[in-house]
Amino acid sequence: MTDFTSHTHAACNTPHHTALETYKPYDLGALKTYDLASRPSKVFHDDLGRTVAHDATAEDWLLSLPRQLAANEIRRVTNHLCRAKREGRTVAIALGGHVIKTGCAPYLIDWIQCGLVKAVAMNGSAAIHDFELAFAGKTSENVNTQLPKGEFGMARETADAFAVGARIGSENDIGLGWGLGRHIEEMNCPHEESSLVLAAYRAGIPCTVHVALGTDIVHMHPHVSGAALGEASLIDFRRLCSVVSTMAWGVWMNLGSAVIMPEVFVKAVSVANNFGHDLDGLVTVNLDKQSQYRSRVNVLERPSSEGIELIGHHEIMLPLLHLATTCQLAKQQATHRATVAA
Repeated sequence: MTDFTSHTHAACNTPHHTALETYKPYDLGALKTYDLASRPSKVFHDDLGRTVAHDATAEDWLLSLPRQLAANEIRRVTNHLCRAKREGRTVAIALGGHVIKTGCAPYLIDWIQCGLVKAVAMNGSAAIHDFELAFAGKTSENVNTQLPKGEFGMARETADAFAVGARIGSENDIGLGWGLGRHIEEMNCPHEESSLVLAAYRAGIPCTVHVALGTDIVHMHPHVSGAALGEASLIDFRRLCSVVSTMAWGVWMNLGSAVIMPEVFVKAVSVANNFGHDLDGLVTVNLDKQSQYRSRVNVLERPSSEGIELIGHHEIMLPLLHLATTCQLAKQQATHRATVAA
């Protein structure tokens, strides 16, 4: 039979006894309190989200979102984009391949066509997926099955397009983006309406492609000239420096590029600063599935007056952001027409 008395007595003689005596349960009887109404708070009843009816308009739905965290960040980005368009400031988008693969090019193309986006920059992966969708209506091969067979990245037409685009871009001093855009237009691709590169080329706005040699599938093909790719892409970098030099009070959006485009951007900012260009009021936005070191530091912190990060899936966040800007731009236009008519 267990002797509980002796067990308890023994416990009181352990080293814990001193601590038990020193740190007795605190007497909270004299605790000072205040009225809840007087306390500063971060969440208010009016900030809560609201449900909407099944026949609600897009604007009704946007207004119903909670006034908290990411929903507020989307509002901030929307306000800056619409302000930039109203003031004639430069809005530039930089993107990685995942943005194209997740079906978001149509939203960016619409921004170009409505005059919101004034420049497009992308890595080689984005340009490859863009071309394949325009030419074949499909992209993004299964690497797990293609790689063991030695067939990963061996699509003939993709390599051909970049061989020609690089040659056009380097020989005509127009860069890889416009060189590829001109080639896509000449090819009369069956799905050309999906091409962001072609949309930028037709709109006459800068479209720059920034390659890291050895990172893209086309670099494995013998007829793709490293000299032409390098020259065309370097022309594009120097053209991007011209774009960045105009970005005072503009908006730079980094969409899904964790390394290449943040590194390219910070170098272009350095060139603009070196030449004494005014970058006051520059707003930078990073939109990606997760926060990354380079996009946070090189995009949001170092070069900007205001940095905004939107974390979420491209295929959800970009359509939502597009919807928000579409509604606000429509209001701007209606207000402008009413002012002119008055």
